[in-house]
Formats: sequence, C-alpha cells, structure tokens
Amino acid sequence: MAVYFDNAATTPLDPEVLDAMLPFLREHYGNPSSIHGHGRKVRAAIENARKTIAHLINAAPAEISFTSGGTEGDNYAAFGSIRTLGLRHAVTSKLEHHAVLHTLQALEKSGDITLSYVRHDEQGRLDLEHLDELLKTNGRSFVSLMHANNEIGNLNDIGAIGNICQQHQAIFHTDTVQTMGHYRHDVQKLKNHFLVGSAHKFHGPKGVGFLYRRPEVHVAPLIHGGSQERNVRAGTENVYGIIGLAKALEIAYRDMDTHQQHIQGLKDRFISRLTSEIEDVQFNGLSAYADQSLYTVLSVSLPPSAMSEMLLFNLDISRVSVSGGSACSSGADAGSHVLTALGCDPQRGAIRFSMSKYNTAEEVDYAVEQLAKMYRKVPA
Repeated sequence: MAVYFDNAATTPLDPEVLDAMLPFLREHYGNPSSIHGHGRKVRAAIENARKTIAHLINAAPAEISFTSGGTEGDNYAAFGSIRTLGLRHAVTSKLEHHAVLHTLQALEKSGDITLSYVRHDEQGRLDLEHLDELLKTNGRSFVSLMHANNEIGNLNDIGAIGNICQQHQAIFHTDTVQTMGHYRHDVQKLKNHFLVGSAHKFHGPKGVGFLYRRPEVHVAPLIHGGSQERNVRAGTENVYGIIGLAKALEIAYRDMDTHQQHIQGLKDRFISRLTSEIEDVQFNGLSAYADQSLYTVLSVSLPPSAMSEMLLFNLDISRVSVSGGSACSSGADAGSHVLTALGCDPQRGAIRFSMSKYNTAEEVDYAVEQLAKMYRKVPA
C-alpha cells in the first residue's frame, strides 16, 4: 500500500477540476487581452471565475486579483502596503510561513520598517493583548498573522485580530492558504484588508492563486508590465489555472461539511491509534484539539530515539508520504522554525500528517502500523 499524508504541502487534482480545465488547454487558447473572438471567449471565462470566487467569499469581483499562489499574494500585500502607504512598522509572529516571515524580514533589512513579533505561549497561542500593546506604541502598522499554521495546525482568531487592527487603523493581512477551501470565509464580517488563497491546497492546480484586497486600500503592483488584472498584476493570465482554481473552490464549498466530517474522523483515528501504539507520543501546538486546530493537520512528536533522524526516510521506504522535522538543535541544523519557536525538544522526531477527502481509515491504520514497527524495533 502507498499512502499520501502530505496534503498541507499539496493536494491531488480533483477530476472535476481537470475536466473544467481541459477545454482551455485544447480549444480555448486565445489571449484574454486580445479583442478578437478567440480572446473575448477566454476573457469571459476568467471574469466568470473571478465572479465565482468573489461570490464564495462574499466579495466584489473587482476585489479579486489572480496570482501565481500564496507566496506572491503575501509579498504583494506586504511590499505594496508598506511602500505605497509609507508604513514604518510591521507586526507578525515567529510562527508564520516563510512567505510572510522572509518578506517582512527583507523589508526590515532594507530599512523600510521595524519589525515586531507577537508573543505566544508554548502551544503557539498568540497573545492578543501583546498585539494591542504593539499597535498602541508604534503608530500605524502592517499586521500579518495567518488563519491556521501550516505545520502545527493552530487556528488563530482572525476576527478578534481584525478588530484590534481596526481600533489602531492598522493594515491587516491574513494568510489563509491552509484554510481556504476548508473553512468558509466571509470578508464582509472580517476586518482584514488582504486575504490569499492557493488552488493546489484544495485540489486545484499548482501555480495559481488569488488575492482579496479591500477597495479602499490602494497599493502599487508588485509585478509591472501590462495592464492585466486592472493594473494590479501584469502578465498574461494563467487561464486554465484560473479556471481550475474557481472550480476547485466551488467544489470545496459545495462538499465542505461532508469532507470536514470525514477528515476530522481520520484525524481522531490517528490520535487514538498513535496514543495506543506508541508510548510517550505527544502532539505539537494545539494540533490534537479539534476546536482549536485545522482539521486537516496533525503534528506528532515522537519519543527520543535513534530512529528520530531517519523517520521520513524510513516511512518513505514503507511508502508513506509525510512531512516532518525537529526543532533546531544547532545553528547548522535548519530544522523547523515553528517547532523551535515553541521550544520543542530537538531530540524528539516530528511528523506532520495532513489529510484530504481522498484518504481512508485503512490508510491511517497502515501509516500508524509502519511507524509503530520502527519504535518497537529501535530503543532510545
């Protein structure tokens, strides 16, 4: 049996999505910026996709711009806001994705901003009182805090964060790459100025995503050239990617309740089997708490063992695909910046199991059995 539990990295393409994309790979090849019939047909399809996405997150079509994925959207929000609006201070956390952390650190290094980090506890809960203090004392700021952590699954209360940002007139960007397509987002209820999604995290194609931007926030484009995307993002659109993105999000919203119930059941099974099969297994962050973590992600901390450094290799040999990594144990060991920030024991092996609608209970059992075999064979 070969099993795939790395869906937080990327998901398999839904066959319905492929069916929607194929005509734009074969017959509808016109450039959407061309004014002839071939171009107009493709332009209409892009605008219909934009309307679909806008409808699903309760936005206006003009507030949706297509991108190459989450990283580009994060960069656009940060560089655009800070440099166009003249913001001199930014706030994030040390648990953010590198698409945010490295971007803001680059802006700090270039002298554009000073950068502050919101405190968190040993399980990764953000200290929102500290966020309030940082915004009180540093003038108008750019704030970037994700909806759900990609490594440990912690869910942040972006509604409460948005309210704090609004009180201090801060620009609030939230990376929703891990939650888009898995939770319903209503931008009319949230106070965020930017929100991003990436199609391949919810069974769409790679290389395409979207950025939501509130209309009152006018920022300079990140990519210059043509006038595509209403002068927000130059370059000929990734047409079949955009079609696939819209179809994937449409399917995700259509089937969300059923899939959430199924995947949460798999996660609960993982927790039960792991705790019964492996002594001293623990869970990182809030990963094991159903009401406080992303239902698709389970971050597992395994007891110190000679096996720890070879976990992923041996699971791969057993045909189990996962992600992992321990906390940094030295300056030469890159490790996981998230687990390091939480103060996790670098001697313990870490695995992220991330699940999708295509996984089964039998696959959960197989993955746990392969892991348990390793820990029965190798002493600490």
